[in-house]
Amino acid sequence: MTASETQNCAPNSALHRVPRQPHAWIWLALALHLGVILVWWRWGWAIGLASLLATHMLFLWGTMRPQSRLFSPVLSRLPTEKNVVWLTVDDGPSHETPALLDLLDRYGAKATFFLVSDRAAARPELAREILHRGHGIGNHSRSHPQAWFWALGPRRMAAEIDQAQATLRDLTGQPPRWFRAVVGMANPFVSASLKKNGLARVAWSARGFDGVRGEPGEVVKRIVGRLQPGAIVLLHEGAAHGHNLAIIEGVLQTMRERGYAAILPENL
Repeated sequence: MTASETQNCAPNSALHRVPRQPHAWIWLALALHLGVILVWWRWGWAIGLASLLATHMLFLWGTMRPQSRLFSPVLSRLPTEKNVVWLTVDDGPSHETPALLDLLDRYGAKATFFLVSDRAAARPELAREILHRGHGIGNHSRSHPQAWFWALGPRRMAAEIDQAQATLRDLTGQPPRWFRAVVGMANPFVSASLKKNGLARVAWSARGFDGVRGEPGEVVKRIVGRLQPGAIVLLHEGAAHGHNLAIIEGVLQTMRERGYAAILPENL
């Protein structure tokens, strides 16, 4: 490897952080509950019960907050002061993917598509076209169980992540390197599959709730209000409201006006 190649790989290695100790949370849980027992014994049931609730709330916070590093590393923004952002598009592929790829081409923008593998298996040509156009593909679960992904046990969680990884690899010939939890919520059982598959978890720093909200002006305003160097922008495709393309074009137009470029983290 040449010196220039080493320099190009170093930042990417720092960004792409796969969990090294996926079961470390077990020791944390044991230590915290041992502390609860000691508190209960020393100061009585009232303070002990409050300590137990606080311990459980800590684990709930670690699960529900997309940017939490309690159970695994997570990338929430790119470490750069340049006017570049990482566009991430969740929930595809969909009927909007071809038009979205054309839109990104018109603006010279690159994005990572976090795909649901069941949907990719139904539209394999779209998954391959994403890569052909120079974009990235990430793992966004097998079936996108958005109501209860955060509460899955170890076996079902592994099935969602492992099967998605295998399907996307087989469809495109390229295994994803990035993972986004469904609705961003990652419980302690996510880390083992991330390590097994060499996946790094990605959250975001700018969002407009475009997966459920369809007012383009308001959604774009929320997203671009958080634009800054290194922002990771959360976008969606195929939502029922039908305005995702208009929202994404509004974001791209504002980025162009402000001098921001959309790049992949591999090219940072």
